[in-house]
Amino acid sequence: MGSGKSTIGPILANTLGFSFVDIDNEIVNLAGKPIKEIFAEHGEQYFRDLEHKILQEVSKRKKTVVSLGGGTITFERNNNIIKSTGILVYLKSELGYLYNRLKWKKDRPLLINAENNSSGTDALQRTIETLIKLREPYYNQAEVKIFTSGKKIGTTVDELVLLLKPYLKNISD
Repeated sequence: MGSGKSTIGPILANTLGFSFVDIDNEIVNLAGKPIKEIFAEHGEQYFRDLEHKILQEVSKRKKTVVSLGGGTITFERNNNIIKSTGILVYLKSELGYLYNRLKWKKDRPLLINAENNSSGTDALQRTIETLIKLREPYYNQAEVKIFTSGKKIGTTVDELVLLLKPYLKNISD
């Protein structure tokens, strides 16, 4: 969350000549409402079920860059799909960088409670840090890892293209 997936993903896809799918956007389209409302009205499990359904569908596509939600890979059923059908990329960012990118976001259900239930900065930083600690073991399973904090988007995309080259040479239309 906040690492730049939704920004870098489409540029990377365009550079590679691939299509691009953002899982969160697909969930919003399928549900017909923002993620914040999905969580409020139906709960996280409903959201995760939609996420899984869309991931199953998207994983059948060829030559597609997929932006996963920050927690997608932490569920075994999703992790199995990702490992068997794609190349996982971890856009790693520092806590301070993530905090600065996320502090004004009001559409992230897993961060809203931290902001509302405590005194702002410290609570939000602790929540981001906790999420990273919980999720990082999954993220570290990625075939490609790249540090993004403070880098220009173009530089990150160029580095990703180079890092992905060995994985992409066997992909056919």
